[in-house]
Amino acid sequence: MTGDDIKDLRAVAHPVRLRILSLLTGSAMSAAEVARELDLTHANASYHLRLLLDSGTIVEAGEERIRGGVAKRYRYPHEARGQRRPRATTESKVAEVRALARELERRMRQRRARTPSHLSDLDGWVPPEVWERVRELLMEASALMHDHNQPPRTPGTVHVSATSWTFQMTRKARR
Repeated sequence: MTGDDIKDLRAVAHPVRLRILSLLTGSAMSAAEVARELDLTHANASYHLRLLLDSGTIVEAGEERIRGGVAKRYRYPHEARGQRRPRATTESKVAEVRALARELERRMRQRRARTPSHLSDLDGWVPPEVWERVRELLMEASALMHDHNQPPRTPGTVHVSATSWTFQMTRKARR
């Protein structure tokens, strides 16, 4: 893995950038729109967008004229995520998990009480065909959520949090 690969992987290992990716899945947005939605300064939003753009995680999605100026719009092409990212190291994935854990804690504090939710955790052993089917179902659910994500506060939508990560573990020797 090259230094550029590590830089690209670390680009998403930050809570603000994770929130930006979520926003840009629903629609293309300018730095000013991202700043307003996340309560950031315009300069801070631009900085994080530039890091994500430089890493290839987001793409430019056109420009718009605003009060005599031109604002670039960005989007997160979630449908191509697996095609762009280099092979992750354990260390880079741990950094991403730490950022995600902080983001999940922030989201949990915003959770609407007494509404349906689901939490599942397993460190277990299943037949390979069950593993593959579960992985396929989670990928399908993730694609469904990403494909139907809308801009913030779109009428007729609900604000949700959806996170899943499933992977095979190494076999540990018995003690």
